[in-house]
Amino acid sequence: MADAGRDAVAGRVLSAWDAFIERAESVDLGRPSRLSGWRAQEICVHLGCWDDHTPMADLVASARAGGTGAVPDVDATNARVIAAHRDASRDEVLAGLHRNREATARYLADEPQELDTAPTVSVVGRIPLLSVVLGQAYELAVHGLDLVSCGAAPPPPEVLQSGLAALTDVTGGLAASMSIDGEVTLATPDGGWTFVSASGGWTVQQVAAGRIDGPAVEGPADLLLEAASGRINPVPAVARRKLKVHDVGGLLQLAPIVQAVPGIPGGPILQLAARTVGGAGGMLGRLFRKG
Repeated sequence: MADAGRDAVAGRVLSAWDAFIERAESVDLGRPSRLSGWRAQEICVHLGCWDDHTPMADLVASARAGGTGAVPDVDATNARVIAAHRDASRDEVLAGLHRNREATARYLADEPQELDTAPTVSVVGRIPLLSVVLGQAYELAVHGLDLVSCGAAPPPPEVLQSGLAALTDVTGGLAASMSIDGEVTLATPDGGWTFVSASGGWTVQQVAAGRIDGPAVEGPADLLLEAASGRINPVPAVARRKLKVHDVGGLLQLAPIVQAVPGIPGGPILQLAARTVGGAGGMLGRLFRKG
């Protein structure tokens, strides 16, 4: 998505922040969510910017340093931030969300554009900084869906599409970084997104509704995000034809990504492809057992 430019990315990411914050402000943060052990409070706390947790600044610093350093443990980071701020007041939690949104806006407005394509260390590996920034739209869309269980309105359709764009971009970047040539489309009734990885690079393109060429997973945007994030088991959704898998063999070309980055967003969809062609005894099942 770097080719689309900062304005396109800024519009998607900042709109996703605005929609999430609006919904966070509408709910009782003490209400339990569908995530085990997490209230709306914990969902919002770990998305915030705090004195001891400055994710955007850390990403920029990593990009300036050439993408050096260890890949962070996302579970450990979340646990640390939540433990430190679990009892923050409602105003403090909402202020943390606003700080993270504003840190992202400042980067997009003020930092030199050459940083956009500089590699930075993210939770899924070393990928260009602008792709990581766009990745916020995926996380905000998924956690916006989580807040529905706390009484919030669902994320707007455009935010769900931005989440799919981010998922497509990050997956394409990881495929390119591992020299995997291939393509995948995430298709919805309102259109979708395709990445093509080849020769160590990748492109991302928005595609019109009804256009599916090559490997693809098709379904409603919210269902695709919930399957990609592991919120639902995608297998029953396929059995009920709510999700459709196209060209399973093409999807399986991306299996090494899941082995290298077990927690990658979208991993459950690749596992779904393996089950479609043979379940636990299929090619990807054997690959997982080697890990």
